[in-house]
Amino acid sequence: MKKTHTPPTRNLALELVRVTEAAALSAGRFMGRGDKEAADKAAVDAMRLVLNSIEMEATVIIGEGEKDEAPMLYNGEVVGTKEPPLLDLAVDPVDGTRPLANGFLNSIAIAALAPQGTMFDPGPFVYMDKMAVGPRAKGVINIEDPLEENLKRIAKAEDKQLDDLTAIILDRPRHQAIINKVRQIGARIRLIPDGDVAGALMTSLPEAGIDVLLGVGGTPEGVLAACALRAMGGELQGKLYARTPEERQKGEEMGYNFDDIITMDDLVSSDDVFFAATGITDGELLDGVRYSGHGGESSSLVIRGMTGSVRWISANHNFDRLNPISEIEY
Repeated sequence: MKKTHTPPTRNLALELVRVTEAAALSAGRFMGRGDKEAADKAAVDAMRLVLNSIEMEATVIIGEGEKDEAPMLYNGEVVGTKEPPLLDLAVDPVDGTRPLANGFLNSIAIAALAPQGTMFDPGPFVYMDKMAVGPRAKGVINIEDPLEENLKRIAKAEDKQLDDLTAIILDRPRHQAIINKVRQIGARIRLIPDGDVAGALMTSLPEAGIDVLLGVGGTPEGVLAACALRAMGGELQGKLYARTPEERQKGEEMGYNFDDIITMDDLVSSDDVFFAATGITDGELLDGVRYSGHGGESSSLVIRGMTGSVRWISANHNFDRLNPISEIEY
């Protein structure tokens, strides 16, 4: 029998946070152990098990890659109980496998849901140039305009001087020109080694002190960040970024336009979005997992787009009680 779309009415974000908590609690055991693959597998296994317990039929739009390369949570995989509502799913079981493996900051587990057909599918193109701002600067940016013009408009919207602004940028050699330009303009910079999803979200959290995210990062991470920013009232713009002329040619042959601005509506076209993130290692956005002899503590950010609700959830998990009833061994 053909299934029809049923709009979500319950707060799936509160179910989605169980997914990111499970991933974080499982992957956190591998902090500093130098094994990115084992950490990622632990997060994926835990995330998939909990996803399949949620009453939904969700298709992975942003996952671990193509089926042949990623046997779990691959793009196109369907998870959940296979009952309505019908949804798109974006996941990053470990955003920051390198920091986690090396015991560094800013590793988190992330998941987002939206109604079926509303998430941007980047295909094989994993990088995009991004600019993200919070609610007060929404509507004033244009990624094609000169950086100085954008920063001046952001400063005006935020009722700040240019030298009050703080831009967050991934610390990569490809960003040296942007870093030099921001310094020349006179704004402040916070460089981060990893984690531009957290960086984008921080633009919409006044206490974080971040006004704009700049630079080239992951396209999947752009979709995840857009789901949260849409709910929080912020904005993200992007343009697909080709690493080589051959990659650009392949994309154009597939129908992708590297000159088009990718807007919030392109990245996720519904307000009925759900987002959850749980810290694995300590970071500027979330605390990492803490383990005790018989349990653990987790810190999560949970967002519902329809209501604009933003929740910070600190949870205590009792492994003595969880392990006997769970397929996940914490």
